[in-house]
Amino acid sequence: MRGSRVVTGPAKRPDVARIARLATRCRLVLLEMIHRAGSGHAGSSLSCTDIISVLKFDQMDWSADRSVGDVFVLSKGHAAPAWYAALVSDGDLPAEEIGTLRALDSRLQGHPDRTRLRLVDVSTGALGQGLSVAVGRALARRLHGRDSTVYCLLGDGECQEGQVWEAFLYAGAHRVSGLVAIIDHNGSQSDGAVDDIVPLCPLPDKMRAFGWHVDEVDGHDHGELRDALRRHEPDRPSAIIAHTRKGRLGPGRVLLDGSHSDLPSAAEYAAAVVFLETLLEGGA
Repeated sequence: MRGSRVVTGPAKRPDVARIARLATRCRLVLLEMIHRAGSGHAGSSLSCTDIISVLKFDQMDWSADRSVGDVFVLSKGHAAPAWYAALVSDGDLPAEEIGTLRALDSRLQGHPDRTRLRLVDVSTGALGQGLSVAVGRALARRLHGRDSTVYCLLGDGECQEGQVWEAFLYAGAHRVSGLVAIIDHNGSQSDGAVDDIVPLCPLPDKMRAFGWHVDEVDGHDHGELRDALRRHEPDRPSAIIAHTRKGRLGPGRVLLDGSHSDLPSAAEYAAAVVFLETLLEGGA
């Protein structure tokens, strides 16, 4: 069942292949959005598409009625096309809106804006703030006795922000339950490699020292992601370090050599579409 709290052994997987197909469709949608807009963060969106797909299509207790169910905070707000694509693929947004990304007065702004789109739980874009909001939302749910989970997706470059570590420290010290932070660890940020700017290593050891339950997974393996999400503990926060590749389209294929925000040319976009459609035809 979606939104389950704790699993003591390997999760009983439904159709992981179904999640893979939906993730491939999401990649097609987000690339079309960015291509038509002529603007957007393709590499950063593609690196977390598999994470968002497992959350949206399998793990989260999520519905269009945002007064109930789990909460999703996309702290790395520049990856908004990945979330919009999941909403389109799940039927929450009409496909006609694909062409409105970043347009004036559009619901699909370049960063999530909850004042325009009610399917966004938290407005984000100023990096480093999302986890603090997620901690507050988790505490509010505990005070109201709600059995739900707050999921927060962060970038690894974003984790260089001091506010992120204040939130990690507070949540661990106060054993904030019902909180899962997923770090999209693609090793790259706007100005270059994370390790060349402010290295995070040893990230798992730091998280454990702060009192968090920690898992490390292949962020493109839907089964590993699903199992880790179901292993979170009932009495303290959990973190999942998801090792990903920026710009990943599928097995053996990366767009724009993993660029943070470069745009694919018309030829590169067309080739990516052919690759993804071939994956779908092959059942992926």
